[in-house]
Amino acid sequence: RYRHSGFFMQGSMFNTWKPVWVVLLEDGIEFYKRKADNSPKGMVPLKGSTINSPCQDFGKRMFVFKVTVAKQQDHFFQAAYLEERDAWVRDIKKAIHCIDGGQRFARKSTRRSIRLPETINLSALYLSMKDPEKGIKELKLEKDKKVFNHCFTGTSVIDWLVSSNSIRNRKEGLMLASSLLSEGYLQPAGDTSKAAAEGLSDTPFLDLSDAYYYFPDSGFFCEGNSSDDDVVLKEEFRGIVVKQGCLLKQGHRRKNWKVRKFVLREDPAYLHYYDPAGGEEPLGAIHLRGCVVTAVEDMPDSKKYDVDNILFEIITANDIHYYLQAASSAERTEWIKAIQAVARTGK
Repeated sequence: RYRHSGFFMQGSMFNTWKPVWVVLLEDGIEFYKRKADNSPKGMVPLKGSTINSPCQDFGKRMFVFKVTVAKQQDHFFQAAYLEERDAWVRDIKKAIHCIDGGQRFARKSTRRSIRLPETINLSALYLSMKDPEKGIKELKLEKDKKVFNHCFTGTSVIDWLVSSNSIRNRKEGLMLASSLLSEGYLQPAGDTSKAAAEGLSDTPFLDLSDAYYYFPDSGFFCEGNSSDDDVVLKEEFRGIVVKQGCLLKQGHRRKNWKVRKFVLREDPAYLHYYDPAGGEEPLGAIHLRGCVVTAVEDMPDSKKYDVDNILFEIITANDIHYYLQAASSAERTEWIKAIQAVARTGK
């Protein structure tokens, strides 16, 4: 038994979505009605199976992936948040690959004999790491003809953990940083750190000066030919400006609403966002080609705000979700229509 988590599930045994406790084995996915149950409700065999993520079969459900077994039966799973879904998809893909290759599946772990102090709170540690004065310094770094903005090295993370007395040694720092990575508090930037996070290295997190990472709500973007979600290429700025103005943008995992200046361009289709106080460089960009944009009444899994009918959501072709808030219902409608038009016609 390698991974376990709570999911919503729909499949051959359920006509509607049901909450289940899921356990990943070497050859299948067991699911239980409750976490404390001794016997599983059923199992999804992985031999000959395929996995599809992101899965668009359910428009109103976020973070869904689909496992199709050899008998062509579909099983749908809904994770709680994006990072959890992606981590599960990576491990299930690896398990299927091992079965096909006749290998034994084992998730690499940095835990081994090291035990983290029980007093460590990942959420509080993340806030300390982001402190403008005493936290990890965000830099502009260059590698392989790409410029990574608002990021830092794996070595600097371990150095900071040591200097802040959060860990006893660098080996323990690797385990703590890997936990921060798996929980979504850190994100890999660049091929080296992404390969490690996907299980292609001895540890998910790398204590290396050429392994780059960033905070999810930092405004990270990369200039150059990259596969990152918020790539900002110079050619993007040749697009015609369709609409611009200030909106509230929601940060990572439905927190930290911030005012940003947005500039909507077509051909290519991008929505750039800037610090409203000034600055020529964008904090990030949302690629709109193939996206879905829709009005929403309130935020799922979040506090309900005092304002009504002015929130809207952008879901990119890569299944990245952005929540924005306009100043009025009329302004929200204008933004939605403009973004829909650019998404259809822009590159």
